[in-house]
Amino acid sequence: MATILVVDDELGIRALLSEILSDEGHTIELAENATQARSVRERMRPDLVLLDIWMPDVDGVTLLKEWGGAGLLTMPVIMMSGHGTIDTAVEATKFGAIAFLEKPITLQKLLRAVEQALVKTAPPRPAPAAVIGMPSYTRAEPGNLLPPAAGHGMVLSNHMPSNNALASEQSFELDRPLREARDAFEKSYFEFHLAKENGSMTRVAEKTGLERTHLYRKLKQLGVDLSRNKRGAGG
Repeated sequence: MATILVVDDELGIRALLSEILSDEGHTIELAENATQARSVRERMRPDLVLLDIWMPDVDGVTLLKEWGGAGLLTMPVIMMSGHGTIDTAVEATKFGAIAFLEKPITLQKLLRAVEQALVKTAPPRPAPAAVIGMPSYTRAEPGNLLPPAAGHGMVLSNHMPSNNALASEQSFELDRPLREARDAFEKSYFEFHLAKENGSMTRVAEKTGLERTHLYRKLKQLGVDLSRNKRGAGG
């Protein structure tokens, strides 16, 4: 996960972005103006900066130019504004910003922009030498390992008795980006618990240790179909 600096003079925006990005596993640094942002940048190199354009002391584009001129623009910067124009976005891009988010920022747009920014700047990860050439396996039944189809990574399947109404099978392709693999696992995890609890959000929240509002937002983000997990009373 990444260290992200959020620079915005609005407390509510800082708090909201911090909550969402922390929930995604990122470490968040906060600054309410350019002075604080400079201080954080001097202390550390964040992996990404979310920078508001309209701030009371020094605006975001000026700070962006300053960092670029001083050779400090070593991290991707996403500009944010509630009063942005195409000209503003073009200017910010010209001075080194890689994206522009218009407020109010939707959850999907925020997460997509952050993910794309981090992917673009992430160094290529070589395959671990210890596992090159090693076969991977499919777990079909407890204690029973089977070789997978050619070209696929390890596949983990959860098998339950066929007479069980909750019987399910989910395979996870591990030869893909961490974010995609994690999302696939989390979606299967929540679908399993929703089916097990007959679609009861309250019981699933208790089982998974999440607040209902947090759980609902997570399910929507993962694209879980809540309607198909509803079962008849007593079912």
